[in-house]
Amino acid sequence: MLVLEESRPIEFLESGLLVKTLADEQDLSASYQLRHQVFADRLQWVAKSADGLEVDSYDAFATSVGLFDDDRKLRGVFRMVRSPYPFMIEKEFRPCLLSSCEIRKEYDTAEITRLALDPALMDKGLSSRLMLILIKGVYQWSKQNEVPYMYMVVEKRFLRVLRGIGLCCEAISPAVSLPPAGALSIAALLDWKQFSETCPLNQPSFFQWMDTVDGSTSFEKSGFFARDPRQQGTESRVAHTRRQDQQPLGEIGRRLVAA
Repeated sequence: MLVLEESRPIEFLESGLLVKTLADEQDLSASYQLRHQVFADRLQWVAKSADGLEVDSYDAFATSVGLFDDDRKLRGVFRMVRSPYPFMIEKEFRPCLLSSCEIRKEYDTAEITRLALDPALMDKGLSSRLMLILIKGVYQWSKQNEVPYMYMVVEKRFLRVLRGIGLCCEAISPAVSLPPAGALSIAALLDWKQFSETCPLNQPSFFQWMDTVDGSTSFEKSGFFARDPRQQGTESRVAHTRRQDQQPLGEIGRRLVAA
């Protein structure tokens, strides 16, 4: 399979965990296996394949980024497709969008898909930590490649998680039940430009951690829970408050992913 060379790859360590752009066949194959475990075996969003690999036509021009644990086992992955290449939201996920919705196809725009964690992870705290580091990888890829705008299709609950941790991620469609699994999904636009302008003011310690890859900062995520920032207070209240309808990031992160 032809995979285009990533012009500006990312690679950084976070508390002994490695986040890097996937380039060699072994790492890419591991990512396709993980995707199959999540999207075919667990969620049944795509058909199972005999070889246990979840690969589609978008992989020919996509960039994949992986998260590796202390033993260098792949534990998380996400995939980026950049304009002008076609997006899944323009075809497979078009039913999510209203007929009047126009997709931005500029050089500073990409689509993130196949965001997932290893389903074998059962520890909620570990899943929470890995999911946040994976999201940091998305932000770092955005910075390195000057792509502040990202389309995604996620389960409705996961969109609430992303907004709850402080990301600027706005729905651009109603919630729609997508075949074959019937998952209640929603299209959204992730705006890293707005995030870089507002997060330093609202959550300075979180932004410093997201923006730094030299290992000089740390950020404890275990106290943060899914929330709607328009309905709840600032960072200082979130760390100590959990309402009945809130769920830990790790609990949701183990189940919900970006298609």
